[in-house]
Order: sequence, then C-alpha cells, then structure tokens
Amino acid sequence: MNNIRVAITGCGVIGRTHAAALQEFPEASIVALVDAVPEAAEKLAAFIAETGRRRPAIYVTIPEAFAAQEIDLVALATPSGLHIQHALEVLSAGKHVIIEKPLDVDLSRAQEIEAAANEAARNGVVASVISQHRFDQSSVAVADAVAKGRFGRVSSAIASVAWWRSQGYYDSGDWRGTWAMDGGGALMNQGVHTVDLLLWFMGRPVEITAHTALLAHERIEVEDTAVATVTFENGGLAVLHATTAAYPGLTVRLQLMGSKGSAVIDNDLLQYFHAADASSEESAMGLQGGGNQAEEELAKYPAENYEAKDPTVYPAGHVRQYRDILGAIAEGRQARVTVSDAVNALATVRAVYASATLRQPVLFDDVIAGKYNDLEVRTGSPVTTGNPAKESV
Repeated sequence: MNNIRVAITGCGVIGRTHAAALQEFPEASIVALVDAVPEAAEKLAAFIAETGRRRPAIYVTIPEAFAAQEIDLVALATPSGLHIQHALEVLSAGKHVIIEKPLDVDLSRAQEIEAAANEAARNGVVASVISQHRFDQSSVAVADAVAKGRFGRVSSAIASVAWWRSQGYYDSGDWRGTWAMDGGGALMNQGVHTVDLLLWFMGRPVEITAHTALLAHERIEVEDTAVATVTFENGGLAVLHATTAAYPGLTVRLQLMGSKGSAVIDNDLLQYFHAADASSEESAMGLQGGGNQAEEELAKYPAENYEAKDPTVYPAGHVRQYRDILGAIAEGRQARVTVSDAVNALATVRAVYASATLRQPVLFDDVIAGKYNDLEVRTGSPVTTGNPAKESV
C-alpha cells in the first residue's frame, strides 16, 4: 500500500503519542480522529495540522468514521477497559488494528480478541499491541543473545520499575486507579512493558507468588507497589517489582543472568553486557571476570540517531514499532508483536493479582485456562499493612 489511511481512537495523551509517531511516515495519513469528547479530538486535530499534515476529520464513534470514509488502520488509544470492545469493532470491519498497552483489563476478553486476531490474520489483517520496548536497540541485542544461546542457560532475572506518580495523577481521571477501567495499578500500567520484556527473554512462566500494597496514595482501588517471584519453563527464576511510590522516580532496570553471560538494561540503555566464548579459558575455569561488552554489542544493531529529537514530540519507541506495523501491512505479513504476546503479559499480571489476593502461589496455565476469571482481586492485606485507611476495596 502506498498510502495507509489511519484513524486514531482516543485523543488524549497517548493518542497524541500515536499521532506524533505516525508523522514520521509519509506513507501513512491520519484521516480520522474518534473521541466521545469532541474537544479532545479538536485539540489533537490542531496539533496534526500544525505539523503541516492535512487536518483529519472528527467522529464520535468508530462505526461513524467507517461509514464516512475509507480507513485501513485504526490505532486504539482509549482507556484500557475499552480496548477489546473497540478492537472487535475494527476487526469485524476487516481493518488492521494497533492496540495501546495493556491489551485490556480482563483476561477472558483479551482471549476473545486473540481469537478474533488469529482469524483475521488468516485473511491478511494485521493486529498488534504496542510493546515499543521490544524495538529498543538494547532489548533487541539481549533477545538475540538469548536466542543464540550466548548467555548459556539463562538462570535468573530481576525486573524493577521504580517510578513515582503523584496523587494528582490518580485524581486526574475518574477511571484512573480503578479495577474496572485501569485494570490494576503500578504493575498493569507502568510495569506491563517490563513484564513483556521479561517474558521475551525468559520464556513461558510456570508459577507466580506475589504481594501487592497501596502505600503512598489515597482514593484508588489498585496497588501502587507489587512484588513477585516467577518460575519459568526453562527452570529460571525471576523477581518482578513495580511501584509508583518511588519518589522522585528511579529507573526501569532489567538484569538477566546466565551460566555464560549476563546483561543489564537500565532506562532502555544497555548498561552491561558480557557473553563468554564457551571455549575461552575464562569460561572453562569458571573465573569471575570479563569486561563490559555493551558498546561493542550495540554496534551490531545500528539505530537512528534519536538523541537530537525532542522526546515529548518524538516517541522513538512508537516510531520503531510503527515502522514494523506499517511494513507488515505493506508486505502482507504479521507484525513482530502479536496479540498472543500481549495476552501472555496480561495473564502474568493477572497471576500476580490472583496470588496477592489469595496469598498463595498460582500456576500460569491455570490463569490462562480461566480458573481465576471470576476472582475479585484486591490490593494489599489487612494482616500486613497495619493501616486501615489504606486497605483496598
């Protein structure tokens, strides 16, 4: 396709991110904006027009947009609890779709869209979910090393998202901090990308044991702190941590350790990388040592120079993923990130919430099979927090 006609549904902050990313591709035209709040759509339309692109038409619903003009791809940037409803509308119309993370707040609904996406794929329709950090230079380098066995047996990982969100952030929208529309707290919204990378590197989870708490915020249902241990099919173990109570905001850090190498990604940068040659003296004798090969490793994965761009108007990760999505549409292939990938990340988050609620380990396969679909998850534990004012509903 020489010209891919795009509609953006949801014209808030994330909608603007999608619009900014799409501006980088002359083969894509934003022809429609969809939002139940016309003022939000008008504001985003003005932003697009200011960049020199044609001002898109504005609609209140997706069917209204489809009835008015030809659309090839829909980017869903609506609140998480609306993702499945909108995605099913798009796929039933035979259009390509890109869904902002998380896939949805409800696992059974997410599996419904997974089935629809798999069926659509047989008809050449592309369905993907935003997981932009899979396209970071550092993530690609580590994933390739894992796939090639350069770290030996991957034995463990530590994934930490230590951010800060003010009370004002949660108070800014009635849907924020609710189970129904936000689907969870620090892990679901801030940590889901790191969960996705953890699964990309480590493989399929087996068992999850977790605790959650609400420690630094008020008037929300969900957690601002979550910790979990995860076992994987390959025998590896991981520690997962996510919080929005780390003032003033620390980094996202993922450490991967193996029998022949290790890597550390910190705030999307490859801070450390070492893979020992199996035939080297160092590896054979089991000696501690080996320099940091990060710079040498990254040189194998050339990337555009994004440093000169303003990150507030140039979302590099979304640009990279859109390059893959638009290429998939043009080439008649599936995108590198599938809906099934997103379902597995969502199931892992759901497993954390189920384990924290029941105060016991849960099996990943049980979560996938729907054993906990009817469980009313909770945040924190009255036994451990000692602060009734912060107990969950």
